[in-house]
Amino acid sequence: MSKVYKLAIIGCGGIANGKHMPSLSKLDNVEMVAFCDIVEERAHEAAAKYGAEGAKVYSDYTELLKDSSIEIVHVCTPNDSHAEISIAALEAGKHVMSEKPMAKTAHDAARMAETARRTGKKLTVGYNNRFRPDSQQLKKVCEDGELGEIYYAKAHAVRRRAVPTWGVFLDEEKQGGGPLIDIGTHALDLTLWMMDNYKPKVVLGQSFHKLSQRENAANAWGPWDPAKFTVEDSAFGMIVMENGATIVLESSWALNTLEVEEARCTLSGTEGGADMKGGLRINGEQHSRLFTKEVDLKAGGVAFYEGKSESDADLEMRMWIKAIEEDTDPVVTPEQALVVSQILEAIYESAKTGKAVYFN
Repeated sequence: MSKVYKLAIIGCGGIANGKHMPSLSKLDNVEMVAFCDIVEERAHEAAAKYGAEGAKVYSDYTELLKDSSIEIVHVCTPNDSHAEISIAALEAGKHVMSEKPMAKTAHDAARMAETARRTGKKLTVGYNNRFRPDSQQLKKVCEDGELGEIYYAKAHAVRRRAVPTWGVFLDEEKQGGGPLIDIGTHALDLTLWMMDNYKPKVVLGQSFHKLSQRENAANAWGPWDPAKFTVEDSAFGMIVMENGATIVLESSWALNTLEVEEARCTLSGTEGGADMKGGLRINGEQHSRLFTKEVDLKAGGVAFYEGKSESDADLEMRMWIKAIEEDTDPVVTPEQALVVSQILEAIYESAKTGKAVYFN
């Protein structure tokens, strides 16, 4: 009989209920034995719905971490507490999945990665878009060298008008930023992963507060309060890597555009190109003719495929637990997630100073 891992959820809000707990509940080798939230009622509700028999409830995560039987902790709290809780959990001997972004600041993200190395515990970050069928297939295309050397890419995270008006999304102190750190982080992670390039050289960025100050603005989730909209509504960056490869990152919650894409990338290489517009398209040249092909994503054959249908979130959780079980690197490594945080912070810094930010 395979081992059953005892897992705790810290932060029982939207992302825990929307992704982590439903997908973890489908795994036979995981038991959710502890739940923590500063609003204790939310923890009780989560325990009642997803908890193993005798699951415990906490309002203080430091008390939860004293339980030596807990082996895995999922951190599903606002950005400003990812590092504090993750580091404490790693120090307590737990494997940790933190929601994205890795941390509010690059410094804190680096502390998380260092703690994981020092303690020997596994740490991953919830970049779930890697687990979509189009992402999995495109990664295989890149690894097989079909695109050649990828030297130009676009990372897309643009909404026409979909500002999240609940929780702490608009609070810079809690989140560290707006659409760039919220959805731009997914697009950048996806792009760097496809390129397998984690060596940035210089970043130039700009952010905007143009539509955020409008009263009663049209929005998918209702109007926002301009007084509480303390983060940018759009941010854009150009990233040049050490080998010269260049990435353009675009992120916005509110932009007057019809070119809307989220957590997608466009890649241009020496042998071909690819984009994720409405699916997955590969383009190139063959026998002195240009070609474009649309990839059928319904068939199997991509990485991690095991002959069964499962959601992106289900695959993400299964592969994370499998990495612990088999003592392998998680799909999203802390070193990769750290570079994402460093680039995002450089875009914010460049936007504030009006100068390019160089990496050592």
